[in-house]
Amino acid sequence: MQNITLISTVHKEIGNCNADELFKVIAEISPEVIFLEALESTYSAHDQLLFSSFGVHSKKLEIQAIQKYYQEKSFQYVPVLDDGLSDAFDNKYNIVCDRVELQILLDNFNSLAARDGFQFLNSVKAMDLQEEMRSLEKGLLNDNQIQREAEDYIHGYEDSMIHNIYSYCKDNFFDTAIFMCGVAHRKSLINKITDYNTHEGINVNWIYY
Repeated sequence: MQNITLISTVHKEIGNCNADELFKVIAEISPEVIFLEALESTYSAHDQLLFSSFGVHSKKLEIQAIQKYYQEKSFQYVPVLDDGLSDAFDNKYNIVCDRVELQILLDNFNSLAARDGFQFLNSVKAMDLQEEMRSLEKGLLNDNQIQREAEDYIHGYEDSMIHNIYSYCKDNFFDTAIFMCGVAHRKSLINKITDYNTHEGINVNWIYY
């Protein structure tokens, strides 16, 4: 059976959410395949050559951790994004990001992430706080067109990642993999994975770190 562990992350280091700590999480699982919320260009063949030949590290948190793991074990790296973030997503955050109410919640979330690291990012509390922020954003935008466009885009963004993972699973054999994705997607991904497992007819065992 193919086993995939979902690991929620942030994309920039903050306190105990850093590349060294993420490397420890990855090494403990010892995956043969690493799926990442990333475009092909995020860690290109040229970037990989620069690292393997000259030790040039990425500035992206997850890639730094992957590079550390590369020094321990060989694995297959699979970026699963088809497209980057859309204008709809940017438009939404340009409106709400400066609101004091949201900034208070973000500061609290980041403080907990810095203190408790990936254990917090992969907790029910983190999902609840993310949900609280989404609800506040929706209220600030009054469920307007920008909000609806951003939500539609995010659904498609997440669906494409899951689709690409299952497509890989159908065509390749492995025992252990991880999927690293931003913490904001955790709750939605868990719900979608449950539906996908029911309808896709492929035996993937998901583990939620």
